[in-house]
Amino acid sequence: MIYELRHLTTYHYGKPVSFARCSLRLAPRLGPDQSVTDSELTITPTPARQESHIGPFGEVVLTATIETPHRELKILARSRVNVHRPLLPRPLNGPAWDAVRDQAFATTRLDVGSPAHFLYPTPMTALQPAITAYAAASFPPGRPVLEAAFDLTCRIRADFAYDPKSTEVSTPAIQAFEARRGVCQDFAHIMISGLRGLGLPAAYVSGYLRTIPAPGKARLEGADATHAWVNLWCGEALGWVGFDPTNGLVVAGDHIILAVGRDYADVAPIGGVVLGPGGQTIDVAVDVIPLEEQALRIG
Repeated sequence: MIYELRHLTTYHYGKPVSFARCSLRLAPRLGPDQSVTDSELTITPTPARQESHIGPFGEVVLTATIETPHRELKILARSRVNVHRPLLPRPLNGPAWDAVRDQAFATTRLDVGSPAHFLYPTPMTALQPAITAYAAASFPPGRPVLEAAFDLTCRIRADFAYDPKSTEVSTPAIQAFEARRGVCQDFAHIMISGLRGLGLPAAYVSGYLRTIPAPGKARLEGADATHAWVNLWCGEALGWVGFDPTNGLVVAGDHIILAVGRDYADVAPIGGVVLGPGGQTIDVAVDVIPLEEQALRIG
């Protein structure tokens, strides 16, 4: 599936800002199941300096410095992405999860896709006995890793309430777990904490999820959003497989990857500092448009 992506972030400042330095992860990530044919980033006011590099986990990071006084900052990312992620065969099975755990700890690889980078806790995904015990209910000895991971994915979907007002971007997994509510970031952190507590390599993925309007309803422009899910390393043969605990899904062609990291802090789409008095408000508009839908509009 080929998608056109448009992600516009607008910062409104109460008083003029004299300096801003932004770190942006808004270019889709290249990978075995996703190719990028076009990617463009436009920043207004025009930066005095900007440079890009590839981050430690394969993400594109652009750093921009703005020295023009401004009360509004616009960051527009446009991309065209081809997602060619194969569907997993059913039933979901694969090797036993405990065999995958042993493979992960025995690996000597240190490349970008190595499971070794994603075995250990972070401040947002600290190992917690309660979360590990919750995850363990899906992982009895010898259970196939895909079957067990999908079971955990569906349990999180059923047991936790989606509540945008309950957490913030800095909320650790244990806080959302105890409240039994949160957003996609929280559910991904909870699942990652549980999987790592069992010794399984799990990564945080930021990106987009294609939304499909109800029958007879038009897709609302700008109404899509960024999303987060989990990549689980399922052994050398299967590699990394995505699971979406917010929606109870195995990741397929409707998920588009921006960046992969150990937790949200590694992959935040926009970060940085500004110099100036007063507060700020933020508006975000995201469009994820399948190319055939765009062709229908033009026709």
